[in-house]
Amino acid sequence: MTGLETRSVSRDSLFLLANIRVEQNGDQHRVRVRNLSDGGMMGEGAMPVARGNRVEVELRNIGFVMGSVAWVQDQRFGVAFDEEVDSQRARSSSGAPSADATPDGVLSQAHRAPPQPERTTLRKV
Repeated sequence: MTGLETRSVSRDSLFLLANIRVEQNGDQHRVRVRNLSDGGMMGEGAMPVARGNRVEVELRNIGFVMGSVAWVQDQRFGVAFDEEVDSQRARSSSGAPSADATPDGVLSQAHRAPPQPERTTLRKV
């Protein structure tokens, strides 16, 4: 990667384990989750996966999430989730409130994807 950061979604490095089932062959694998955001993750593990494969990821405190493999490099791969998740829940210990929760119970927006722009405010370039 270059020194220029082009991602629009904040993500943190972390280490947690997840189960992944590749839809094409049905095999389940245990992988390390190296990066996690509300919209996707980077996993690492020895498993046969290719760009475009549909996967089902089981994340701690979240459950099963469907997604697609966006890229593969050696034993690392990226998964784009079909729907956003609350990535802070996976970081918290089981049953404990998120460290980013405010006193009123609302989660921080630090790891949320920015809202989609209104189509009427877009312009062609």
